[in-house]
Amino acid sequence: ADSRTEGARAGCLRRGIPPGCSRACRWASKTRKATLDIYRSVGFATSTATTQARCRAAATMRSEKLTRKRASELLGVARSTTYYEPKEKVEATSDEDERLMAKIDRIHLESPAYGARKIARVLSQRGYEVTRWRVGRLMGEMNVRPCCPLPSLSVPAGHSKRFPYLLKGKEISFPNQVWSTDITYVQIGGRHMYLTAIIDWYSRYIVSFRLSDTMVAGEVVRCVEDAFRRHGTPSIMNSDQGSVFGSKEYVGLLESFHVVQSMDGKARWRDNVLVERWFRTLKSECLRTAEYSTPSELERLISGFISYYNDTRIHQSLGYETPSSWYFTGINTKAA
Repeated sequence: ADSRTEGARAGCLRRGIPPGCSRACRWASKTRKATLDIYRSVGFATSTATTQARCRAAATMRSEKLTRKRASELLGVARSTTYYEPKEKVEATSDEDERLMAKIDRIHLESPAYGARKIARVLSQRGYEVTRWRVGRLMGEMNVRPCCPLPSLSVPAGHSKRFPYLLKGKEISFPNQVWSTDITYVQIGGRHMYLTAIIDWYSRYIVSFRLSDTMVAGEVVRCVEDAFRRHGTPSIMNSDQGSVFGSKEYVGLLESFHVVQSMDGKARWRDNVLVERWFRTLKSECLRTAEYSTPSELERLISGFISYYNDTRIHQSLGYETPSSWYFTGINTKAA
């Protein structure tokens, strides 16, 4: 507005007209006054005010001297945005929400793994017309979440080492040639524990496992040391790119035993499919149908299942034989 006023006065002087007499000067003076009025009335600096606040100001502070378009230009907002009027939120009746929350809580107790989509589908089957977004909102108010692991165990730390994948196209022909290890969650009450397992690729034999309440490299190292002590060392140890498998303790242990380290490719769960498949077998055939409430009970349960898996459970991929028969027969054959 100041530049327009000065420009109008300069134009008047060039044409020999006294300042303040021309229409341009009078318009510029009115505009300058209206500009000062709108800034004074609004009471904020346009550089620090939010866009929403400036839009409301441009819509409410316009007058006969200052059009909506000019007010929008002065406040630095698009004129079309000043016509927006936010709708008032229509909150559902508390009684209806309380009934739905009670239903959601009951479904969550019956199926703890169900999220908002499945709970909304169950409610729809039971005659309640509700969207998954509303169910998600109510679950957030109740602080109810499905029982599934949220953090990722396969994210490498910034300082962890990485190794190439060495098993692509490699023929596995004898026990202790390649071992594979990984970590999974096991739910226990309202919390979870970490299960580390090591499997032999040739025979599917579980050579070691360890259950812990923290995911640190020391627990994985102790699991590997126990496997080395009981069954010797493999030629290659494969894992994912998790931070514990790239830690100094784990890498140093494998180097001290002259074991070559291999890692899955990024987002390549198939590279470690044998141990991933064993975790699925453990949870589907044992943990989901068993009852346990303490870590000691869970450890005994897993130990018993591993004995059954290694010595009794037959595998189609092994010619309907057990992992222990393939593992120890292969070792004896190689020794002979």
